[in-house]
Amino acid sequence: MYDPAQLRTFLAVAQTLSFTAAARRLGVRQSTVSQHVRRLEDATGRQLFARDTHRVDLTADGEAMLGFARTILEAHERASAYFTGTRLRGRLRFGASEDFVQTRLPEILQTFRRDHPEVELELTVELSGTLHRQLEAGRLDLVLAKRRAGDTHGQLVWQDALVWIGAPGLRLDPDRPVPLVVFPPPGITRARALEVLEEQGRSWRIACTSGSLSGLVAAAHAGLGVMAHTRGLVPPGLEPVPARAGLPELGAVDFVLLHGRRRGGAQQAADALARAILAGGDRLIRPAGGVRGREPA
Repeated sequence: MYDPAQLRTFLAVAQTLSFTAAARRLGVRQSTVSQHVRRLEDATGRQLFARDTHRVDLTADGEAMLGFARTILEAHERASAYFTGTRLRGRLRFGASEDFVQTRLPEILQTFRRDHPEVELELTVELSGTLHRQLEAGRLDLVLAKRRAGDTHGQLVWQDALVWIGAPGLRLDPDRPVPLVVFPPPGITRARALEVLEEQGRSWRIACTSGSLSGLVAAAHAGLGVMAHTRGLVPPGLEPVPARAGLPELGAVDFVLLHGRRRGGAQQAADALARAILAGGDRLIRPAGGVRGREPA
Protein backbone atom coordinates (compact mmCIF):
# COMPACT_ATOMS: atom_id res chain seq x y z
CA MET A 1 0.00 0.00 0.00
CA TYR A 2 2.82 2.38 0.82
CA ASP A 3 5.69 2.87 -1.62
CA PRO A 4 9.10 2.62 0.12
CA ALA A 5 10.45 5.47 -2.03
CA GLN A 6 7.60 7.70 -0.87
CA LEU A 7 8.19 6.70 2.76
CA ARG A 8 11.90 7.55 2.49
CA THR A 9 10.96 10.94 1.05
CA PHE A 10 8.45 11.46 3.87
CA LEU A 11 11.12 10.71 6.48
CA ALA A 12 13.58 13.08 4.81
CA VAL A 13 11.04 15.91 4.95
CA ALA A 14 9.98 15.01 8.50
CA GLN A 15 13.57 15.08 9.74
CA THR A 16 14.66 18.27 7.96
CA LEU A 17 11.26 19.99 7.93
CA SER A 18 12.28 21.31 4.54
CA PHE A 19 11.28 20.15 1.06
CA THR A 20 14.43 21.79 -0.32
CA ALA A 21 16.76 20.09 2.16
CA ALA A 22 15.00 16.75 1.64
CA ALA A 23 15.53 17.04 -2.12
CA ARG A 24 19.24 17.73 -1.61
CA ARG A 25 19.58 14.80 0.76
CA LEU A 26 17.83 12.40 -1.60
CA GLY A 27 19.48 13.73 -4.75
CA VAL A 28 16.17 14.46 -6.49
CA ARG A 29 14.25 17.52 -7.61
CA GLN A 30 12.05 19.38 -5.16
CA SER A 31 9.07 18.66 -7.43
CA THR A 32 9.73 14.94 -6.95
CA VAL A 33 9.68 15.39 -3.17
CA SER A 34 6.37 17.25 -3.39
CA GLN A 35 4.96 14.55 -5.66
CA HIS A 36 5.99 11.73 -3.29
CA VAL A 37 4.46 13.50 -0.30
CA ARG A 38 1.25 14.23 -2.19
CA ARG A 39 0.91 10.60 -3.28
CA LEU A 40 1.55 9.34 0.24
CA GLU A 41 -1.06 11.73 1.60
CA ASP A 42 -3.47 10.48 -1.06
CA ALA A 43 -2.73 6.88 -0.04
CA THR A 44 -3.32 7.58 3.65
CA GLY A 45 -6.22 9.95 3.12
CA ARG A 46 -4.60 12.24 5.70
CA GLN A 47 -2.58 15.43 5.67
CA LEU A 48 0.92 14.63 6.95
CA PHE A 49 2.43 18.11 6.81
CA ALA A 50 1.05 21.57 7.52
CA ARG A 51 2.97 23.89 5.25
CA ASP A 52 2.92 27.40 3.86
CA THR A 53 5.53 29.66 2.28
CA HIS A 54 7.44 29.99 5.56
CA ARG A 55 7.06 26.80 7.60
CA VAL A 56 6.80 23.04 7.37
CA ASP A 57 5.34 21.22 10.38
CA LEU A 58 4.32 17.64 11.00
CA THR A 59 0.62 17.19 11.69
CA ALA A 60 -0.60 14.74 14.35
CA ASP A 61 -1.10 12.18 11.56
CA GLY A 62 2.40 12.94 10.31
CA GLU A 63 3.80 12.22 13.77
CA ALA A 64 1.94 8.89 13.75
CA MET A 65 3.29 8.06 10.29
CA LEU A 66 6.89 8.41 11.54
CA GLY A 67 6.70 5.15 13.47
CA PHE A 68 4.84 3.32 10.72
CA ALA A 69 7.30 4.49 8.05
CA ARG A 70 10.31 3.31 10.06
CA THR A 71 8.71 -0.09 10.71
CA ILE A 72 7.77 -0.60 7.05
CA LEU A 73 11.22 0.40 5.77
CA GLU A 74 13.00 -1.79 8.33
CA ALA A 75 10.84 -4.76 7.32
CA HIS A 76 11.48 -3.98 3.65
CA GLU A 77 15.24 -3.91 4.28
CA ARG A 78 15.19 -7.25 6.13
CA ALA A 79 13.04 -8.91 3.47
CA SER A 80 15.28 -7.63 0.68
CA ALA A 81 18.39 -8.96 2.43
CA TYR A 82 16.75 -12.34 3.09
CA PHE A 83 15.49 -13.01 -0.41
CA THR A 84 18.56 -11.72 -2.19
CA GLY A 85 20.71 -13.90 0.04
CA THR A 86 22.99 -11.03 1.03
CA ARG A 87 24.49 -11.22 4.51
CA LEU A 88 26.70 -8.33 5.44
CA ARG A 89 30.06 -9.22 6.90
CA GLY A 90 33.24 -7.45 7.83
CA ARG A 91 34.46 -4.70 10.10
CA LEU A 92 32.64 -1.37 10.24
CA ARG A 93 34.33 1.56 12.01
CA PHE A 94 31.58 4.04 12.92
CA GLY A 95 32.15 7.44 14.53
CA ALA A 96 29.45 9.44 16.32
CA SER A 97 29.83 12.87 17.86
CA GLU A 98 29.48 13.49 21.60
CA ASP A 99 26.06 15.05 20.92
CA PHE A 100 24.48 11.60 20.69
CA VAL A 101 25.63 10.22 24.05
CA GLN A 102 22.22 10.86 25.61
CA THR A 103 20.01 10.15 22.59
CA ARG A 104 18.38 7.00 21.20
CA LEU A 105 21.27 6.24 18.86
CA PRO A 106 22.05 3.06 20.88
CA GLU A 107 18.62 1.71 19.89
CA ILE A 108 19.42 2.18 16.20
CA LEU A 109 22.81 0.49 16.63
CA GLN A 110 21.24 -2.37 18.57
CA THR A 111 18.72 -2.99 15.77
CA PHE A 112 21.52 -2.84 13.18
CA ARG A 113 23.57 -5.43 15.08
CA ARG A 114 20.53 -7.69 15.40
CA ASP A 115 19.84 -7.50 11.67
CA HIS A 116 23.52 -7.87 10.69
CA PRO A 117 25.13 -10.10 13.33
CA GLU A 118 28.17 -10.87 11.19
CA VAL A 119 29.22 -7.22 10.97
CA GLU A 120 31.91 -6.34 13.51
CA LEU A 121 30.85 -2.86 14.58
CA GLU A 122 33.43 -0.59 16.23
CA LEU A 123 32.09 2.65 17.73
CA THR A 124 34.17 5.80 18.27
CA VAL A 125 32.62 8.71 20.20
CA GLU A 126 34.52 11.96 19.73
CA LEU A 127 34.21 15.65 18.91
CA SER A 128 32.84 16.31 15.43
CA GLY A 129 36.04 18.02 14.32
CA THR A 130 38.12 15.05 15.47
CA LEU A 131 35.82 12.62 13.66
CA HIS A 132 36.19 14.60 10.43
CA ARG A 133 39.98 14.30 10.71
CA GLN A 134 39.86 10.57 11.48
CA LEU A 135 37.61 9.98 8.48
CA GLU A 136 40.00 11.89 6.21
CA ALA A 137 42.89 9.82 7.59
CA GLY A 138 41.07 6.59 6.69
CA ARG A 139 40.55 5.49 10.30
CA LEU A 140 36.73 5.51 10.10
CA ASP A 141 34.25 4.20 7.53
CA LEU A 142 31.15 6.20 8.47
CA VAL A 143 30.65 9.30 10.63
CA LEU A 144 27.58 10.97 12.10
CA ALA A 145 28.61 14.45 13.19
CA LYS A 146 28.09 18.19 12.93
CA ARG A 147 29.52 20.23 10.10
CA ARG A 148 30.53 23.87 10.13
CA ALA A 149 28.14 26.53 8.86
CA GLY A 150 28.48 26.96 5.12
CA ASP A 151 30.04 23.54 4.51
CA THR A 152 28.34 21.31 1.95
CA HIS A 153 30.08 17.95 2.36
CA GLY A 154 28.16 15.00 3.77
CA GLN A 155 24.58 13.77 3.57
CA LEU A 156 22.23 15.97 5.60
CA VAL A 157 20.32 14.13 8.34
CA TRP A 158 18.78 17.25 9.86
CA GLN A 159 19.39 20.91 10.59
CA ASP A 160 18.66 22.56 13.92
CA ALA A 161 19.36 25.82 15.73
CA LEU A 162 22.20 26.32 18.16
CA VAL A 163 21.13 27.98 21.42
CA TRP A 164 22.82 29.16 24.60
CA ILE A 165 21.88 26.95 27.54
CA GLY A 166 22.61 26.97 31.26
CA ALA A 167 21.25 26.14 34.68
CA PRO A 168 17.75 27.44 35.52
CA GLY A 169 17.94 30.88 37.06
CA LEU A 170 21.50 31.54 35.87
CA ARG A 171 22.23 35.27 35.71
CA LEU A 172 24.88 36.83 33.47
CA ASP A 173 26.44 40.14 34.46
CA PRO A 174 26.54 42.32 31.30
CA ASP A 175 29.63 44.10 32.62
CA ARG A 176 31.67 40.94 33.08
CA PRO A 177 33.02 38.38 30.56
CA VAL A 178 30.60 35.64 29.56
CA PRO A 179 31.61 32.41 31.37
CA LEU A 180 31.77 29.60 28.81
CA VAL A 181 31.46 25.84 29.21
CA VAL A 182 33.02 24.41 26.04
CA PHE A 183 34.54 21.43 24.31
CA PRO A 184 38.26 21.74 23.55
CA PRO A 185 39.43 22.49 20.00
CA PRO A 186 38.44 21.47 17.34
CA GLY A 187 34.91 21.55 18.79
CA ILE A 188 32.50 23.06 16.27
CA THR A 189 30.14 24.55 18.86
CA ARG A 190 33.13 26.03 20.72
CA ALA A 191 34.37 27.71 17.54
CA ARG A 192 30.91 29.10 16.78
CA ALA A 193 30.40 30.44 20.30
CA LEU A 194 33.72 32.29 20.28
CA GLU A 195 33.09 33.60 16.77
CA VAL A 196 29.72 35.21 17.51
CA LEU A 197 30.92 36.70 20.80
CA GLU A 198 33.93 38.23 19.04
CA GLU A 199 31.67 39.62 16.30
CA GLN A 200 29.43 41.20 18.96
CA GLY A 201 32.44 42.60 20.79
CA ARG A 202 31.39 40.76 23.95
CA SER A 203 34.20 39.67 26.27
CA TRP A 204 34.32 36.05 27.43
CA ARG A 205 36.29 33.62 29.56
CA ILE A 206 36.56 29.84 29.62
CA ALA A 207 34.95 28.55 32.82
CA CYS A 208 35.16 24.86 31.95
CA THR A 209 36.71 22.74 29.19
CA SER A 210 35.90 19.07 28.80
CA GLY A 211 36.02 16.56 25.98
CA SER A 212 33.05 14.77 27.54
CA LEU A 213 29.48 15.96 27.16
CA SER A 214 28.68 14.67 30.64
CA GLY A 215 31.50 16.82 32.02
CA LEU A 216 30.12 19.93 30.30
CA VAL A 217 26.60 19.19 31.48
CA ALA A 218 27.81 18.78 35.07
CA ALA A 219 29.61 22.13 34.89
CA ALA A 220 26.52 23.82 33.44
CA HIS A 221 24.32 22.27 36.14
CA ALA A 222 26.71 23.73 38.73
CA GLY A 223 26.12 27.19 37.26
CA LEU A 224 29.71 27.66 36.10
CA GLY A 225 28.65 29.16 32.79
CA VAL A 226 26.72 28.83 29.55
CA MET A 227 27.29 26.50 26.62
CA ALA A 228 26.29 26.51 22.96
CA HIS A 229 24.17 23.46 22.24
CA THR A 230 21.72 22.06 19.73
CA ARG A 231 18.16 23.14 20.54
CA GLY A 232 16.70 19.67 20.05
CA LEU A 233 19.29 17.98 22.27
CA VAL A 234 19.16 20.16 25.39
CA PRO A 235 20.10 17.89 28.34
CA PRO A 236 17.59 17.46 31.18
CA GLY A 237 17.93 20.07 33.90
CA LEU A 238 19.31 22.75 31.59
CA GLU A 239 17.36 25.37 29.65
CA PRO A 240 17.87 28.05 26.99
CA VAL A 241 19.31 31.32 28.26
CA PRO A 242 16.64 34.08 28.11
CA ALA A 243 16.98 36.64 25.32
CA ARG A 244 17.29 39.42 27.91
CA ALA A 245 20.83 38.16 28.64
CA GLY A 246 21.80 39.78 25.34
CA LEU A 247 23.86 36.90 23.99
CA PRO A 248 24.30 36.87 20.20
CA GLU A 249 22.44 34.46 17.93
CA LEU A 250 24.40 31.29 17.17
CA GLY A 251 22.67 30.32 13.93
CA ALA A 252 22.01 26.80 12.69
CA VAL A 253 24.01 23.60 12.69
CA ASP A 254 23.84 20.63 10.32
CA PHE A 255 24.12 17.00 11.35
CA VAL A 256 25.43 14.90 8.49
CA LEU A 257 26.56 11.42 7.52
CA LEU A 258 29.98 11.18 5.90
CA HIS A 259 31.36 8.09 4.19
CA GLY A 260 34.95 6.95 4.09
CA ARG A 261 36.85 5.59 1.10
CA ARG A 262 36.78 1.84 1.82
CA ARG A 263 35.22 -0.68 -0.53
CA GLY A 264 33.73 -4.15 -0.29
CA GLY A 265 32.07 -5.41 2.88
CA ALA A 266 32.90 -2.34 4.95
CA GLN A 267 31.30 -0.04 2.38
CA GLN A 268 28.18 -2.19 2.13
CA ALA A 269 27.88 -2.28 5.91
CA ALA A 270 28.38 1.50 6.08
CA ASP A 271 25.65 2.01 3.49
CA ALA A 272 23.27 -0.22 5.48
CA LEU A 273 23.94 1.62 8.74
CA ALA A 274 23.55 4.98 6.97
CA ARG A 275 20.12 3.88 5.73
CA ALA A 276 19.16 2.83 9.26
CA ILE A 277 20.24 6.19 10.69
CA LEU A 278 18.38 8.12 8.00
CA ALA A 279 15.26 6.04 8.61
CA GLY A 280 15.43 6.62 12.37
CA GLY A 281 16.94 10.09 12.40
CA ASP A 282 13.86 11.70 13.94
CA ARG A 283 14.42 9.56 17.04
CA LEU A 284 17.78 11.24 17.58
CA ILE A 285 16.52 14.79 17.92
CA ARG A 286 13.06 15.69 19.09
CA PRO A 287 12.38 19.01 20.81
CA ALA A 288 11.00 19.33 24.30
CA GLY A 289 7.30 20.10 24.21
CA GLY A 290 6.32 19.51 20.61
CA VAL A 291 7.03 19.45 16.93
CA ARG A 292 9.79 21.43 15.32
CA GLY A 293 9.12 23.93 12.59
CA ARG A 294 11.21 26.11 10.33
CA GLU A 295 11.29 27.78 6.99
CA PRO A 296 11.26 25.28 4.09
CA ALA A 297 14.03 26.92 2.07
